[in-house]
Amino acid sequence: MTPSDVKATLSFSDGSPQMDLPLYKGTIGPDVIDIRKLYAQTGKFTYDPGFLSTASCNSTITYIDGDKGELLYRGYPIEQLAVNCDYLETCYLLLYGELPTPSQKEEFVGRVTHHTMVNEQMQFFLRGFRRDAHPMAVMAGLVGALSAFYHDSPDINNPEHREIAAIRLIAKMPTLVAMAYKYTIGQPYIYPKNDLSYAGNFMRMMFATPCEEYKPNDVLVRAMDRIFTLHADHEQNASTSTVRLCGSSGTNPFAAIAAGVACLWGPAHGGANEAALNMLHDIQKQGGVAKIGEFIKQVKDKNSGVKLMGFGHRVYKNYDPRAKLMRETCHEVLSELGLENDPLFKLAMELEKIALEDEYFVARKLYPNVDFYSGIVQRAIGIPVPLFTAIFALARTVGWIAQLNEMIGDPEYKIGRPRQLFVGATKRDVKPIAQR
Repeated sequence: MTPSDVKATLSFSDGSPQMDLPLYKGTIGPDVIDIRKLYAQTGKFTYDPGFLSTASCNSTITYIDGDKGELLYRGYPIEQLAVNCDYLETCYLLLYGELPTPSQKEEFVGRVTHHTMVNEQMQFFLRGFRRDAHPMAVMAGLVGALSAFYHDSPDINNPEHREIAAIRLIAKMPTLVAMAYKYTIGQPYIYPKNDLSYAGNFMRMMFATPCEEYKPNDVLVRAMDRIFTLHADHEQNASTSTVRLCGSSGTNPFAAIAAGVACLWGPAHGGANEAALNMLHDIQKQGGVAKIGEFIKQVKDKNSGVKLMGFGHRVYKNYDPRAKLMRETCHEVLSELGLENDPLFKLAMELEKIALEDEYFVARKLYPNVDFYSGIVQRAIGIPVPLFTAIFALARTVGWIAQLNEMIGDPEYKIGRPRQLFVGATKRDVKPIAQR
């Protein structure tokens, strides 16, 4: 952080002494006002529900410019990474700050590949869940359980422990997601195969059976890899902030990531692509493309309670750059599988067309977001809707770990402890039960 020559002066109309607050400049993005000494000097806190104007940390990992529609991983635009790099190269970049050389990539891929198996006891742990349990309930349990299997890397303050935990988590998440899926459909678990790519191995563990050899489709594997890359990190969102807050207590790294999984489950966060697909199914039930005009009318009516899922974003006030890339992949996958005329996908494409052309949506910048397209792609590949968020968690794991490692290595880091504005009862005395 670079201190600025400019200072912010806080003054009060009640005659309290004014206070100078330091200003810090980032390399890009808004300046920040340092309020750390505010309470000590004034006895006052700031109030910012939802952290709309609060920077909780300084970071070198990911930068978003919502107005421009820009997403940078370590300075590299997501558009370039998604086209020129695979997911494991992106993981290396997020973890270590630079893209790998050919030899660094080979060594990193080798390490990840040889950690993809999970302890056989995980199968018995899974059996404790109902077959119809939501995959995110299962994943929260499985990821948290990893801390019980790896007693050699529990120290979050040890860089070597954090490194091995990072490799293990990136390697084992696809195996756990595939196991959770196979368990819900009653099929045998498929063990990882070391000669396949990260995404190819995941697809095989998801869709292969012992009955016949599985042949990965390159177009679908590439689509899966792109989904992973586009979801790898996204700055200080709810789940990342949860991982940082949980990790700030010094907890086991697997436990901190399990907390991120639990937070991601919410429909306003990782469940958004699931919500978008459910919306499409609802329109389909009501009559499909023929009823789309009626649906759009309801969306525009504030009193109807009908929401357009998979459009717009809290941060992006422009077209989400990830959505542009996912749109290309979406059309490529539908074409490869011959699904352009599938009723649900025809409906999705018609909804996309209306949202991109209708003045109501254009004026409000309600563009299709990455969740809209990734949901359609995953449905086309054959991934059931409840599993979408688990795949998001798989992809985001590397971002969570990178952010957690950065926080632990920051000399300014302290256990997170937000303050509050208390508006409850003042001190009062307890009456004996007979007098209440």
